[in-house]
Amino acid sequence: MTRLGESVARASEILAQDLSSDQAVQRLLTETGSRRYLDLTDLSAQEQAELIAARAVEVLPGVEKLAQRIEERRAAGKGLHIKLGIDPTAADVHLGHAVPVIILSRFQRMGHDVTLLIGDFTAKIGDPTGRTAERPPLTDDDIAANLAGYREQVRPFFDFEKVRFRQNSEWLAPYTFPELLGLMAQVPVSQLLQREDFRTRLAAGSGLTMSELLYPIAQGLDSVALDCDVELGGADQLLNLQMGRKLMELRGQKPQLVVTMPLIEGTDGTGAKMSKSKGNYVGLSAPADDVFGKIMSVPDRLMEPYLRAWTEWTDAEIAAAIRRIEEKSLHPMDLKKVLAGEVVAALYGVEAAMAARAGFVAQFSKKSFTDVETLPVVELAEHGAEAATTVLSKVLEFQPSASAARRVAKQNGLRLIVESAAGQEAVVLAEAEAIRPLGEVVTETLAKLAASGAEVTVYLKAGRKIAELR
Repeated sequence: MTRLGESVARASEILAQDLSSDQAVQRLLTETGSRRYLDLTDLSAQEQAELIAARAVEVLPGVEKLAQRIEERRAAGKGLHIKLGIDPTAADVHLGHAVPVIILSRFQRMGHDVTLLIGDFTAKIGDPTGRTAERPPLTDDDIAANLAGYREQVRPFFDFEKVRFRQNSEWLAPYTFPELLGLMAQVPVSQLLQREDFRTRLAAGSGLTMSELLYPIAQGLDSVALDCDVELGGADQLLNLQMGRKLMELRGQKPQLVVTMPLIEGTDGTGAKMSKSKGNYVGLSAPADDVFGKIMSVPDRLMEPYLRAWTEWTDAEIAAAIRRIEEKSLHPMDLKKVLAGEVVAALYGVEAAMAARAGFVAQFSKKSFTDVETLPVVELAEHGAEAATTVLSKVLEFQPSASAARRVAKQNGLRLIVESAAGQEAVVLAEAEAIRPLGEVVTETLAKLAASGAEVTVYLKAGRKIAELR
């Protein structure tokens, strides 16, 4: 049995136990967390390819081709040459940025050679992927500061002592205009305009600069310069990665394989990608308690993709946990606490994860909000005739719009919390109730619970955000 197989066997025993138990959870986090440093060189070429593919959106031209390339390199006594390129465009990094780094770490632990390519030259152009307008260029000082922050923040997921760093200014800065013209003559403009974001901007009458058109060419030249076997990137980078394959072919090189990774949905449950601009992210430098709390706030449906993205759990382990929820032998809240613990443990260690778990339970399971910081207050005499969705979006500004608040309710993320001397009782507000007058809903809820308004306090909770209703 492989080292990974032995770990899975141990973890599977724990996964079948009571996961509301701190002792069981600590053992599980210790076991699965140790896999982040597990030597995976004893996996066969096919097992390695399948382990990578299990967390990828696509492997092009196919998983079998990846296994074949691994086998070929092994026969020559070598590992694959893997490349991940980053444009250091921001100083703060969030969990969404960790996804490709985790895959890169797995390749590294499988015995392959890893190059982290710093796009210091292309950062001055700005990757146009997914943009509705041209991205502002960065200065050398911006790039240096952002790179330092990136390296420090993703360190928990990756061994920087076993990686090569390259900067694409090494080969792109001296590239001559005649060389560029010769290359462009072999790349149809129609191929560059296949990008949906380019077509959308052109159809809307927005500008599209030549530098943006050249960005995929520049990224492709990175692959030519490094002569890679595999390039990693987000699913939205597919056309850029394929350009690398094309340019390598034009230069007579063996085209790289492409592994694309999912774009992770943000914590707000609206379906939008995790990003700082939307505020639906978990920062890698956030305190352990904040990380734990943010993960606990996500809709239940995000537990499976989050487990796939940020843990070392295998598909079989994730399936076993989800099956237990369906069989009602595992409460979703208990699995979510495990997930939150996994993320904190990756960043700060198991001890910090267990401390954050204890802190969360103390704050949110003690049936009282008395120790919570000052909460916003909604006077029902003034706003009771308005729908909960309107109160959340326009009065409290917890959500950007009423439709966004309605989606939270649709995902079972909207609750009335009725607190009395006997404790708390939470009532999930369905989507239909979220668009009714809030005052009526509160009155009906109190009547159902046989609670006296003079003796209780009512809270409106959307995700992790809470307001008192008076």
